[in-house]
Amino acid sequence: MTRDSSIPEPIQWTGRPELLETPPFLRATGWVFVVVAGVCTMFAAVVSLALAQSPTRLLGIGAWAATLALAAFQGPKLWLAPVRYLVTTRRIIVQRGPFRRTMARDSISFARITWSTTVPDIGDLELVRAVQTGPLHRRLTIALRGVRQPNRVWAIIRGAEDLAPRGSSQLPIAQRLDIDERVLWAARPRPRVRAFVPHSAREWLRLGMAAGLFATFGLLVAQAVPAIQKLLLAGLPPTSAPFLALVVGESVTAALLLAMGGYFTYDAGLRSARLVRDTRYLITNKHVLISRGREELHLERSRIVHVIDASAGRGLSDVFLVLDGPRAQSLAASGAFGEMDRSDSLRPVFHAVDDAESVSRILRANPSNPDLPHAA
Repeated sequence: MTRDSSIPEPIQWTGRPELLETPPFLRATGWVFVVVAGVCTMFAAVVSLALAQSPTRLLGIGAWAATLALAAFQGPKLWLAPVRYLVTTRRIIVQRGPFRRTMARDSISFARITWSTTVPDIGDLELVRAVQTGPLHRRLTIALRGVRQPNRVWAIIRGAEDLAPRGSSQLPIAQRLDIDERVLWAARPRPRVRAFVPHSAREWLRLGMAAGLFATFGLLVAQAVPAIQKLLLAGLPPTSAPFLALVVGESVTAALLLAMGGYFTYDAGLRSARLVRDTRYLITNKHVLISRGREELHLERSRIVHVIDASAGRGLSDVFLVLDGPRAQSLAASGAFGEMDRSDSLRPVFHAVDDAESVSRILRANPSNPDLPHAA
């Protein structure tokens, strides 16, 4: 325990981001701007050398794109560098200079851990508080980015530091249980054909964007090939700098359109379907655990107030875990957050399991003694 004059309660743990990484989406965005900057530079060379016109406007757009690429790559790192994390006896605090964001420890519904791809014992710890569903639906989360051994930090927050072993993403989640914890049930979601089909309006929108990008690619190729042929017939040497710059610029633009179209197609349904094979569900005498690749969800069984199973077709069921928090009990059939659509983040839902009855029986039992009913 330590003390801080600006914090009324004792501090149990303090830390900072030990690995400053740019999120994948911002990295992809940065590379898109890099490509745009390169294409603008190549077209500026064509305008200047072949047409003898001023390339100022194209160079300006390229410089603007390069600046945005630098901001996408380095902005998150600069933002996280001065951040400080504190866990007190009552709260979790994320502090950046004079600004603080806090969450009470007893209001946390579950935690998500996303391990780093480069350093096995560092990851992001996201703490989620369940809120009511309905028109005022919102999310209450607080994130500790780039902390070392986020599973140990989560153990401190839930008051089980002496029981939780050390570990990293190199160990399966079943080998990082508390000392007094044992697995009662385990399963994987069954793969389904409809998992490859977009489920939500957002996924259909992404599929439509992919179709638009592929159409733009076809239009670009249809116009670029005749234009290049006309330039060759007009006497422009194929080994000249303007011709090579034009061909490279058109090719890079076409490749960018194909890459973006492929990404949106993959993200519209193929990604979620691929992740099914990496997903595992565990129920222990203390927790509900869900792992999916580098992502994990940790939920204490005491937070579960209802278990609702719904038919998923072909003898399978979706099991929704309804959570409770301070003045935030949720009774919607879709679980704690009222969402039926697929999400990029793990949620307290077992999808496409064939043993929903066992899940309900175990979760409705007393966690310390399966033969007794749950206190809730």
